[in-house]
Amino acid sequence: MAVAPSIGAVLRQARQVRRLSAVDAARAADISPAYLNKLENDAVKRPSPHVLHQLGRVLAVPYAELMRLSGYHVPDESDAGPTNTVAAALFADLTDAEREELVEYLAWYRARRRTRRGGPNERTSP
Repeated sequence: MAVAPSIGAVLRQARQVRRLSAVDAARAADISPAYLNKLENDAVKRPSPHVLHQLGRVLAVPYAELMRLSGYHVPDESDAGPTNTVAAALFADLTDAEREELVEYLAWYRARRRTRRGGPNERTSP
C-alpha cells in the first residue's frame, strides 16, 4: 500500500519541477519565503485555504488536492479524475519531445524490471 506524500513534499516537488526558487515561489504566492520553508518541511500542520489556493495557482497543483493533503474535507471528491491529480499537474506543461522521452524511458524501465523479475506479465510496484 502506497503512502500518500506529505503536503510539504508535494509543494517542494511542484516548485522544483517548475524550476522556481523558494523565494520566487513565495513572492508569487504572496507569502514569506520562511513560511514556504515551514510548509515544505511540514512544520505547519494545517495551512490556511487561502495560502493553499495561492500556492496551487503558482505551482499549478490542484487546490482540492492541496486541501486534501492538508487534512481538510474536500466536498465532491468524485470530481478528482485522472487529470486532476498532483502528478498530472506536475507534468501538464511537458513539451511533446519531453513527453516522448518520458514514454521511451518508461518503456525501457518496465522492460528492465520485467527482465529482472522474470516475466512479461508480472506487475510489481517500484
